[in-house]
Amino acid sequence: MAISDDDLARLGRCVELAREALEGGDEPFGSVLVDDAGRTLFEDRNRVKDGDRTRHPEFAIARWAAANLTPQERALATVYTSGEHCPMCSAAHAWVGLGRIVYATSSEQLTRWLADWGALPPPVVSLPITTIAPDIEVDGPAEQFSEAMKTLYEAKFKP
Repeated sequence: MAISDDDLARLGRCVELAREALEGGDEPFGSVLVDDAGRTLFEDRNRVKDGDRTRHPEFAIARWAAANLTPQERALATVYTSGEHCPMCSAAHAWVGLGRIVYATSSEQLTRWLADWGALPPPVVSLPITTIAPDIEVDGPAEQFSEAMKTLYEAKFKP
């Protein structure tokens, strides 16, 4: 499926959440969960600054969806995110049975930028979502957000 104008608007909100995370001293990642009627159900941003490195917004979405949605509602929902899911979040997404994922920037882009800046790589190998969860429909990256996200990542990760 191609990334639509509505998808781009949702990704714009994810970038706003990523900016909010950075302004709050956190890593710049943000995500939104939308139901099949287009209603925003849940949104969050990274909250890892206090030491719990699992507090990714995609993981929070998976937990919220498991507690609040039926399996059918989860399967029809879409997760929008500023950065491609890490392996932990990809697995949580698949285990909970969430539907489509749309992301602004890829793990490959972030890995390349980190290397260009001489920054430390993440402690977990970056893998495409479909390597972890091959049956999930995934769309991204959305090049319209590449520079905005690169700027946010650079502010946080460049030594």
